[in-house]
Amino acid sequence: MIIFDTLDILGTAAFAISGALSAMNRKFDLFGIFIIAFVTSIGGGTIRDILIGNTPVSWMQNTTNMYLIGGITILAIVFRNKIDYLKKSLFLFDTIGLGIFTIIGVEAGIKTNLAPIISVALGATTGCFGGVVRDILCNEIPVIFRKEIYATASITGGICYMILYHLHLDQDIIYISTATLIIIIRLLVVKYKISLPLFTTKNQDIVD
Repeated sequence: MIIFDTLDILGTAAFAISGALSAMNRKFDLFGIFIIAFVTSIGGGTIRDILIGNTPVSWMQNTTNMYLIGGITILAIVFRNKIDYLKKSLFLFDTIGLGIFTIIGVEAGIKTNLAPIISVALGATTGCFGGVVRDILCNEIPVIFRKEIYATASITGGICYMILYHLHLDQDIIYISTATLIIIIRLLVVKYKISLPLFTTKNQDIVD
């Protein structure tokens, strides 16, 4: 599916730029920038492949993504002062990437004959955990654990995929419906600043 592959490339590129910018904002050296861009793009897929025993992991079997990430990272470094103008576009690509990678993860679970709930979890892992690894390496609490409705959008999309799959709908319809739902959720929560509730304890100061 050409459209699916194209969106996959756009998502990978967006995640690579996101990782590169995060590293540059924290004044990492050149090696650090490439590492953060790389793990942001392929971290979720790597964790997924390890969990289901698909080794060597996908990026080791197909090096195209490695060259893509490397090239995008170089462009991000060269044009780092101009990328701020693309923030809205990058958010959209990142959201599209989340939708596509969620689908890839859910499909991996289905092909491995795992339970539906595990397939949904694999979808969320593929879509979200590159960012989690990025934040951990950058010494930050992962944003999906603090305020962003990001993983929730991925999980909702994964559930949608499983329902449509068991209804035996056309694969293209499943792809489009799942990705569209995730994109709409992300756009709405960002536009209206919706977030999950935060919980603290009375002894928060002691814990901190």
